[in-house]
Amino acid sequence: MYNKAIQDMQAGTGVYDFVCIEQDIIYSYLANKYLLNQSQFLKDNPELASPDFDFAKFTSFIDNFKDENGDIYGVPMEAFVKIYLYRKDLFSDPAAQEAFKAQYGYDLAPATTHQQYQDIADFFTKWGADNGLELWGSTVQGNTGHASSYYEFFETIAPTFGVYNWGINMENWKADVANGGEMNSDAAKEALTFWVGLLKDAPPEATASTWDEVAASFAAGRAAQGWVYGENAAWIATNPEKSKVVGNVGVALPPVAEGVMEAAADGSGYIGYYDGGAFGVPITSKNPKCAMLWEQFIGQESVQADWAVAGSRIVMESTYADPKVVEVDAKTDNYYTLMKEQGPLFRGAPPFPFHAAIVTTASPFIWKALTGELTPSDALDQAAEATNAELVKLGYGE
Repeated sequence: MYNKAIQDMQAGTGVYDFVCIEQDIIYSYLANKYLLNQSQFLKDNPELASPDFDFAKFTSFIDNFKDENGDIYGVPMEAFVKIYLYRKDLFSDPAAQEAFKAQYGYDLAPATTHQQYQDIADFFTKWGADNGLELWGSTVQGNTGHASSYYEFFETIAPTFGVYNWGINMENWKADVANGGEMNSDAAKEALTFWVGLLKDAPPEATASTWDEVAASFAAGRAAQGWVYGENAAWIATNPEKSKVVGNVGVALPPVAEGVMEAAADGSGYIGYYDGGAFGVPITSKNPKCAMLWEQFIGQESVQADWAVAGSRIVMESTYADPKVVEVDAKTDNYYTLMKEQGPLFRGAPPFPFHAAIVTTASPFIWKALTGELTPSDALDQAAEATNAELVKLGYGE
């Protein structure tokens, strides 16, 4: 998705006056000096500064687009967490509750541990089969030829087991356990085994599913629970033209291993992915003043609420209190409230300038685990070895 913009900035052709910067690629852009320093540009051109625009009004998500000096290179336009969605109608069904408790010995409720999540997935897969329903126990973003599966594992599942930053040791740039990394640690292998194991409880389309198909599967009523990007939460919960589960969408924090929630609370870890993006101005732009005027327009408070309601995206603190957002919040089981109050427990992609290279290098091993060509253990051992080699090639971890 970045190729055209990157090629333009590398060549200095100035085709684009502004670009969308995904949170996970910003570090590569900064390392290559592709973007205009917006903080400095507005200081140097005070006549461009809009009275309706203020960097200070954004949530802490804007920190992802700052350099080491605190200067800003992007105006946030979307931010959301990847959340645990579940079917409230299924979880509150008296017959399901009775059967679940009889089988597992505890009450049916949104999972707080991985074993509970597995129990629920197993239960509703069988429940669907026994009742002639097109219903499975969990979504899995398990596309076996797309980077989305790498992202689901390393940015959504692995952190809930206490494996952070893709398992790469950021002090010596090594991924394997022997050299202080965690990509092939016992915790990582447990996480991958858990996730791959969910395929038996996932809709048949799981191994062809990216983030879009996962949202579509949940909206079609084909899964009892799942990790779903928050940008989809509002329409799944409120749009009857696109969703069959309107009024029945529950929102919760994901299940985590022991100690992970505490690590997220003190800042030493995190429980999942905080996604989003910003608009930046290429350093090669032929019209930087016009671009900054436009970015200030799209970054003013008055345009935020409609965007937040349409896309479950919030980038300004004041947007949470807008009446339009408050109304939809109630219809989405308080998704916006959860993002406001619990958002700090989530984190964006690691600050790696080599982001794309490692995704390309390690993804095939995740795909092979999903297809059964490799065991989860072997897949991660080989992924760590290949990641080490790629990092050395890129000048890291010599």
